[in-house]
Amino acid sequence: MAGRSIDICICTFRRPELADTLRSVAALDKLEGFDIGVVIADNDDKPTAEPLVRKLADELKLRVTYRHAPARNISIARNACLDASTAGFVAFIDDDETASPGWLIELVAMADATGAASVLGPVRAHYHPDAPAWMRKGDFHSTLPVWVRGEIRTGYTCNVLLKMSDASLRNRRFSLARGQTGGEDTEFFDNMVKAGGRIAFAPDAFVDEVVPRARAGFDWLRRRRFRFGQTHGHLIGRDKGGIRRAGQVGLASAKAAYCFGMAVLTAISPVRRNRSTLRGIMHVGVVSGLVGVREIRQYGLTSPEQGDKRAA
Repeated sequence: MAGRSIDICICTFRRPELADTLRSVAALDKLEGFDIGVVIADNDDKPTAEPLVRKLADELKLRVTYRHAPARNISIARNACLDASTAGFVAFIDDDETASPGWLIELVAMADATGAASVLGPVRAHYHPDAPAWMRKGDFHSTLPVWVRGEIRTGYTCNVLLKMSDASLRNRRFSLARGQTGGEDTEFFDNMVKAGGRIAFAPDAFVDEVVPRARAGFDWLRRRRFRFGQTHGHLIGRDKGGIRRAGQVGLASAKAAYCFGMAVLTAISPVRRNRSTLRGIMHVGVVSGLVGVREIRQYGLTSPEQGDKRAA
């Protein structure tokens, strides 16, 4: 393990919670044999995060590389992190999350054990007491990977380790076209897997996130699931001809109808009803993506709380 390196990359946009993220990074358990750095890409029009970053880097004794990556396009910020890093591994964490002490150790251990190009960790959501009871009970905001026939086929950037020497990641960057709609990480990992890269999961590599009140509502979850479905629809339909695409539209429509039917049948249970409804909305988004409807905009809005969060 001697001589290996990791850059912890954080994209930020007007979030004071970045201070807590950096404090959690400074408090990580020591990873023997690794050189650890931090790369921060500020996506605001002006370098508003720089004073806070410089102050905390000095206070916490962190080796920080700061990049101003304006344009309110999250892909520009993500790519600025990748361009600035020279480390063998890159870890991404969001600017409103805090890392558990063993976060990096768990990610690296799984990368070493599996040889995977990418290792995902879970995001634990924490709710304010006034969040809807059904939302807290059903935990609609925590993030876990989706398994398909024993494999993880796409990922997210809110908790991930990338092995940059893997052939599937060489020179790979995030799509600028998806930098305001969201789904740029879904596409990134989809392309990585198609290039032969494997995704593993480290169940104990936790990061934590407090759910803002602006996201603690059904409407935010509805928009999030619809956009996720749109991205999935665009990805599965991009290489298919008209007949196969029509088949996918029919399949997604049937799934949506089934989910909405289940929502009616489980109306007495708010958790099950809303879960089924949101899944149905996701499949409607898939249909939207398959037929080429433009994806809704998530980034570059007035409030950073409206930005999308990665979820299965």
